[in-house]
Amino acid sequence: MADAVKSATLKIDGTTLELPIRSGTIGPDVVDITKLYASAKVFTYDPAFSSTASCESKITYIDGDEGILLYRGYPIEQLAEQGDFIETCYLLYYGELPTPSQRRVFEHAITHHTMVHEQLTRFFQGFRRDAHPMAVMVAVIGAMSAFYHDSLDINDARQREIASHRMIAKLPTIAAMAFKYSIGQPFVYPKNDLSYAANFLRMCFAVPCEDYVVNPVLARAMDKIFILHADHEQNASTSTVRLAGSSGANPFACIAAGIACLWGPAHGGANEAALEMLAAIGDPGKVPDFIAKVKDKTSHHRLMGFGHRVYKNYDPRAKIMQKTAHEVLVELGINDDPLFDVARELERAALSDSYFIERKLYPNVDFYSGIILRALGFPTSMFTVLFALARTVGWISQWKEMIEDPNYKIGRPRQLYTGPARRDYLPLSKRGK
Repeated sequence: MADAVKSATLKIDGTTLELPIRSGTIGPDVVDITKLYASAKVFTYDPAFSSTASCESKITYIDGDEGILLYRGYPIEQLAEQGDFIETCYLLYYGELPTPSQRRVFEHAITHHTMVHEQLTRFFQGFRRDAHPMAVMVAVIGAMSAFYHDSLDINDARQREIASHRMIAKLPTIAAMAFKYSIGQPFVYPKNDLSYAANFLRMCFAVPCEDYVVNPVLARAMDKIFILHADHEQNASTSTVRLAGSSGANPFACIAAGIACLWGPAHGGANEAALEMLAAIGDPGKVPDFIAKVKDKTSHHRLMGFGHRVYKNYDPRAKIMQKTAHEVLVELGINDDPLFDVARELERAALSDSYFIERKLYPNVDFYSGIILRALGFPTSMFTVLFALARTVGWISQWKEMIEDPNYKIGRPRQLYTGPARRDYLPLSKRGK
């Protein structure tokens, strides 16, 4: 962060304070209040941190008003169309796009870490067959710290790197195992000659009794989904990983915490909710009636997959997802997918309705990703698992950045206390009947 050259004046009870204003590379300036309590004995109040920068980061930048998403300065559109997920992982983690030799070394490291400790697979037998895959993910990822003792020292740079590589590599294997367990099929082990996305699809959909050839169009679609979900600045799950990591917790525990946070329907379950909405509408001809219900304040109908906490313009990821959804449906010969038809009509109707335009409710990435995942063969219970798989590289990159910050310390938010003031204890006999 650049040194402060501007300041803000704050007057409290006759005392005037000069608070430094700091500027990043791009984006809004921030008022530095780190010494506010020491100077004036007051805190700031900002529920949900909607106006608070919780950290300094060089990884991801979002301009919600303009619909811009950058990974290390590179537009998400360029990375999704011209790069691949392995390259994106390297970029997020190390800060630059890899050279050809760096790419080979990194890809080899990830590819040859995809298998998990065989004893770890026995954890799955302890879950009920109908356990939600996200519950399995939280438990198994947390348990990795019991198996990989040689990469738990967060103060050792090489151990941090090994742990990071392990999670990027092993999450697809564990996610595929969670899927296979949920449908009663045997686990399929990874193959080192396949790409990251192709390997994952094979582990999910291959069976031992016949050969499975990965469709390159579907693998590319899966790869794009991973890229688009790889990081998204200081969202709830990323902030959870950082807060857990600030205590010195091991990296596997931190990622498990992030997965648990992502499981919340307001965060990682949005694409599932959008798909359920499209299924409930059922037919493009019913879109006008649905929109009327959404606009009716007495109705409980909500427009899922539109709008975003940060984006006040068209989510740049949604445009890529729309194109990818069309490519997948064409490749699979799904010429008349009712959900896709409903989605397109709903998007058209909403984007031409002043009610939604004024409220800046544009389609977000969840609106189309659910259609793609459904077409690929994933049940809705797996949608958030795939989100977690993709976001792992973002979480681990953010965790690494925080650990390597010489000024980092344990997170400790403040509060506005509104409970009872001090009062004295009364014996039970004096508390009435």
